[in-house]
Amino acid sequence: MMHDSGGVQMARVLKHATLCLMLLPRFLVAAVMLWLLDFLCIRKKVLLKMGAKQDSPDDPPVCVSDSNRMFTLESLRAVWYGQKLDFLKSAHLGRAAPNTEVLMVQERRQRVVSQYADIADFLVVYIEEAHPSDGWVSSDAPYQIPKHRCLEDRLRAAQLMLAEVPGSNVVVDNMDNESNAAYGAYFERLYIVMDERVVYQGGRGPDGYRISELRNWLEQYRNDRMNSHTAVLHV
Repeated sequence: MMHDSGGVQMARVLKHATLCLMLLPRFLVAAVMLWLLDFLCIRKKVLLKMGAKQDSPDDPPVCVSDSNRMFTLESLRAVWYGQKLDFLKSAHLGRAAPNTEVLMVQERRQRVVSQYADIADFLVVYIEEAHPSDGWVSSDAPYQIPKHRCLEDRLRAAQLMLAEVPGSNVVVDNMDNESNAAYGAYFERLYIVMDERVVYQGGRGPDGYRISELRNWLEQYRNDRMNSHTAVLHV
């Protein structure tokens, strides 16, 4: 039994070491970028360049105040955590969508965003805070919310989102962060699930958070449905 236990522990150590080696190059690049962004002249140039690349007003701009420090121990922990979740996620484009446990905050009568009410239901899953007031603090955050210590903390914080996302149901991830882990959602991410399969997987936010891509997918899907239902009359 002790031999088996030692073998399992060694396998875990090797798995963790392999994961670290695979993620290390990407993490170091992100760490250098955060360090450079603490120089305001570089930060402003990068933000201007990112703003110029935005193709649609639907996509929220990336805003970072001059007072925000980017290169901190908490920011490095958050970046490593997000990259690890993204690497280990079980949700992948074209594969079955993980059915994780969530808890309903409040059900809205108007369940879908009006523009696509005929083809889609919208669900917001509130996960752990990306910028908690006792972690990687952001002065740009509209609310100062500490890390969730229990489910009641998360449910209370999720109430603030109800006014921000009219027309959508809001649920919260459980305290094991199953949805966050399965979908690699940290910091934020967009998905479309159809027939229990992932048919659209957005990039990791904030820079990969593209509402315009989501809109384009839904528009194409609506057009395809309309074309498939069009009757062809041979005269």
